[in-house]
Amino acid sequence: MGKGYFRSLRRRVKARLFHHDASDPGRAASEATDHTSAAIQASSYGVLVWHDCPHATVDICFVHGLTGDRERSWTAADSKKEKDGHPWPQSILPPELPNARILTYGYDAYYTSEGVSSGNRLSDHARNLVTELTTNRRANQNRPLIFVAHSLGGLVTKKGLLLSRDNREEYLQGIFKCTKGIIFMGTPHRGSWMADWAKFPVSAFGVVKSVNGRLLKSLQTDGEYLESMQEDFARLLRKTDTKSETPIEVTCFFEELPMQVIGTIVSRESATLPDYNAISIHANHREMVRFSSTTDRGFVEVLGLLRKWQYEVE
Repeated sequence: MGKGYFRSLRRRVKARLFHHDASDPGRAASEATDHTSAAIQASSYGVLVWHDCPHATVDICFVHGLTGDRERSWTAADSKKEKDGHPWPQSILPPELPNARILTYGYDAYYTSEGVSSGNRLSDHARNLVTELTTNRRANQNRPLIFVAHSLGGLVTKKGLLLSRDNREEYLQGIFKCTKGIIFMGTPHRGSWMADWAKFPVSAFGVVKSVNGRLLKSLQTDGEYLESMQEDFARLLRKTDTKSETPIEVTCFFEELPMQVIGTIVSRESATLPDYNAISIHANHREMVRFSSTTDRGFVEVLGLLRKWQYEVE
């Protein structure tokens, strides 16, 4: 056999390895699954209305954290205890707050599922939160707003309020102006939390997607980024705590239990703020926002705050 034969053989092998073969049903099915998975992931981003109310007196927006999404993050591990396995803000919260409109915001939160991560930074997620919430609330832009934010979601929320306050577009300032209160749940307000997180074995979180380098870099700076943002946020809170403006209410929840293998994700010191109420939840970082029933102590505490704040704006 001549050299021409071997060159032809190499070309055929290379084409087989590196180019799409339409006659391969297995590969075609795999690619179709990849596209479907990407579409499903994309559909889980943005604002979703969990419970609508035509005469709502307040909007409550839930923002998930790292490793989460807008559905699973708020669903009890034993979904049999939940109505049809739905997130508790969608299933058991609406009957307790009939005059509240309940929303959730989803974004690409670093580790979530198999696939390619986005390149968004924290500020990008925060900006998207502000613009999409503004669009969703266009029918009643002055309705009071409450955030319930877990983990990284608290940082997204804080950055979003800072961006809203300083925005040149007056209509985007409404998110800041209408915010009545924030419930932070396991949110790291200071410290080298993200640098420590990056050292944890990702296998502890299940299947992961590729690293969002821009988001990681913006947080993995021995706490400087968190400290700077917290200083800005503290000034924001102080300025609203005047006679001319209604102060933003803040309550911080922190985890009592460590996660297996990993340990405590966000310490009490990092999860709490000076001069603001701090409440513990007898659960680890992931389970602290997954309530099974209306009798869960954590649910009772959160509901009490939401009722109080709603009553104050009615």
